[in-house]
Amino acid sequence: MADLSPLAARAAAGVPRAPSAAAKDQALREAALALEAQFLSEMLKSAGLGTTPEGFGGGAGEEQFASLLRDEQAGAMARHGGIGLAESLFEAMKRRQGDAD
Repeated sequence: MADLSPLAARAAAGVPRAPSAAAKDQALREAALALEAQFLSEMLKSAGLGTTPEGFGGGAGEEQFASLLRDEQAGAMARHGGIGLAESLFEAMKRRQGDAD
């Protein structure tokens, strides 16, 4: 059998490699965006977005699906810049990750 380097031996044994820095950054950025989207969704809910109008509304169906629409709108807001919370969260998590390494 051929002599394998430690890295090749780990790969041959099925040991997963550590994720790259770019993959870690992408995961942190996605988590930060999700947190901002959730925050924005709660703020939109507090502002009354998605509440059924008194006189004319979509009935029970509108009430049931209003939160889904609000979540999608908040997600779109976060992906398109939002209020800048995601970037602040991303930088803080990246610094915290560097402290843990």
